[in-house]
Amino acid sequence: MTTMFEFDPRGSYMMPAHFGPRPMSPKSSGWYRDVTTMVIPFLTDRDKLAAYLPAPFEVAEDAVVTVTYARNRNVDWLAGHGYNLIGVSAAAVFRGEKETLAGNYTLVMWENLADPILTGRELQGIPKIYADIQDHSEIAGEWRTNASHFGHQILDMSISDLREPTPEEVTAYASASEGKDNPMAWRYFPGISGFGHSIMQPTTFPSETTLSEALVGQGKLDWSHLTWEQNPTQFHIVNALADLPVLSYLPALVAKGSTNLILPDRLPRAIA
Repeated sequence: MTTMFEFDPRGSYMMPAHFGPRPMSPKSSGWYRDVTTMVIPFLTDRDKLAAYLPAPFEVAEDAVVTVTYARNRNVDWLAGHGYNLIGVSAAAVFRGEKETLAGNYTLVMWENLADPILTGRELQGIPKIYADIQDHSEIAGEWRTNASHFGHQILDMSISDLREPTPEEVTAYASASEGKDNPMAWRYFPGISGFGHSIMQPTTFPSETTLSEALVGQGKLDWSHLTWEQNPTQFHIVNALADLPVLSYLPALVAKGSTNLILPDRLPRAIA
C-alpha cells in the first residue's frame, strides 16, 4: 500500500515541507555562543526615514538608524557552525490597535548563509537577503568589515578611537534602552506570481545578549551607489540607504558576548 505524505499541524515545517517537520536535536537551542559585533548608530532626516516605515510604525522621537555587524560563531541550532550579518534598523514605535511597542524596526538584514536567511524570513518575518560579508579585521586599533554582492561593494564600515566606556555612558545607554527591547519587522510574502500579498503582518522577535567586553569609538559608514547591472536584485535597497543623510554619528560600539534567540516567555510573534 502506498503511503502518502500527510501534514501534521503540530509540526514545525519549512519548504520543502513534504520531507517532514524540521529536525530537532537535544543539542539545539537559541544560543549563539560566540558573537562579536560592530554597532554604528547615526541621526538622520526624519521625513526621509519615515518613507520606509509602513503604518502603524512611525519614527521614534529621535530619528536614529543603527547599522550592526555580527560575526556569529558556535551557533547551537547550526550544530556549531556560524555566519556573518549586517543589519540596518530604525528607532521606531509601533502603534497598533491592541498594543504599543518601542524598539528598532529592521529595514534590511544581509547574511552570508542561506539557512538563517530562510528561517528568519519565514518564521520571524525579518527582511533578510544575501551578501558576501567579510570577517572583521582589526589593524592599528581600527575595526573594519564590508559587504558585497555580485562582486560589487555594498557597504564598508569602520570603528576607530576605541576606549573603555565611562560609567556615565553605561548608565545613559541603559536608561535610553529601557523599555525598548523590541526588535520588530514587517512579515511580507507576495502572492503567487509576485503581485499582491499572501501574508502581511508586523512581528517582534526578542532576544537576550550578554556582553563580556565592550568598547566605544567613532564609527563611519561608506555606502556605495549601485546600478541594476551591478546588483540587479538589491541596488534599490542599497541606494535608498546610501541616500539617508548622516546628520551626526552617535558613539559606536565594539562588543563580544553571547546571544540567546529563544526566550520561552517572549517568543517571536505577530503584533497588532
